[in-house]
Amino acid sequence: MSARKHGFSPARRRAAAYPAAAAVVAVCCAVPAAVAAVADPDPIRLHPPEPTGPYSVGRADLHLVDESRGHPWVEGAEKRDVPVSVWYPAEDTSGERAPYMPDAVAEVMAGQVEQLGLPRDAVDFAGSDTDAFARADAAPGAGKLPVVLYSHGFRQSRHQATAQLEELASSGYAAVAMDHPYETSAVELPGGRIVRDAAPGSGAEALRTAVGVRVADTRFVLDALEDIAEGRNPDAAGRALPRGLSGALDLSAVGMYGHSLGGLTVAEAVLADDRIDAGADLDGTIAYHVGEEEWAESTVEGVDRPFLLMGGGVIGGSADPHTSGHAPDWRMFRRASTGPFTELYLPDAEHMSFTDSQWILPQVGRRLELNGRKWEDAVTGSVGTVDPQRSVAAQRAYITAFFDRHLRGEGAPLLDGPSAEYPAVEFVG
Repeated sequence: MSARKHGFSPARRRAAAYPAAAAVVAVCCAVPAAVAAVADPDPIRLHPPEPTGPYSVGRADLHLVDESRGHPWVEGAEKRDVPVSVWYPAEDTSGERAPYMPDAVAEVMAGQVEQLGLPRDAVDFAGSDTDAFARADAAPGAGKLPVVLYSHGFRQSRHQATAQLEELASSGYAAVAMDHPYETSAVELPGGRIVRDAAPGSGAEALRTAVGVRVADTRFVLDALEDIAEGRNPDAAGRALPRGLSGALDLSAVGMYGHSLGGLTVAEAVLADDRIDAGADLDGTIAYHVGEEEWAESTVEGVDRPFLLMGGGVIGGSADPHTSGHAPDWRMFRRASTGPFTELYLPDAEHMSFTDSQWILPQVGRRLELNGRKWEDAVTGSVGTVDPQRSVAAQRAYITAFFDRHLRGEGAPLLDGPSAEYPAVEFVG
């Protein structure tokens, strides 16, 4: 594979082999596992930056089951599990906060913290929460909610985009994040069933298979959302849907975005399904293997609907920025596309900056100092030198503005050129 396969440097490809729901594992390659752990009585509890939109946020987790297909990597599989989380504007905020991640994923992450040379309980993953209220009533004042789907990176997790998803929901969207089981170390299903990674490596053939499965997942989730909008409940666990959610979904306005391999998934899904009106790729290669020219269909054909490319840092093994001016796959995709196109570049960011790693790693990295280790190099290798708060704020603003323009028909002047409010972002013409 090339050094920048799906936006990964070699070290970051190794980090991606773990569930990046908390993304602390991105530093494990730079810190010897043999470092002696120093006990700390105050474990870190993670909490995403508060969303800035006018609405409170609710979250409902659903277990969808596609009875029509199994999985190419799982012998004998006859059904396909697709867990999703729906983030939406909420009215009732008297209930419990939704947890940041399920217990099974938290347990896996605790083991990865131990590999850093930190105590296993240095981060309280299981006790970390979000700004969303679990299964709260939908806010009637938010009106009809455009739908935005999210696809995670290879061997990552839907929970990794929590800061972005909460922002969209607080701004009046139904943000629907799906897991793609058998690509992550742990997916927890109702009843205690745990689905683990079964991906046969990360070569072009495996990625091509994965994207095909992901596109089918996407279309299946859209079908399930249509069921919800028509008053049916597709949750295999039989949990009641939040009150008011069914009537609020606006499936005439559907967007989709993804990180890394999730970005390629978006481009391929736009080609496959006319229900998706606009797509966005956060630092994901639009190909299966650039060095050997393993192009995807979307690389060559482009898309005919609005699309956003947002890149960061450099192409691995070179000093070239990750933009369409230097990345051949992005250049081919952009030239072939006929819909409205926006390309943004964060030069001081890195591949994992476009996930919750951006706000998590600085918190966790500082804990390494208690063990006599320097943390800056490990952190910047994954999220760059960009200011974390400014980076999160800029990503939230531009993602929301993109969907505001192309799903709601709003002006979104932020997309018209550079902004003094977000100096970390450059426009690529």
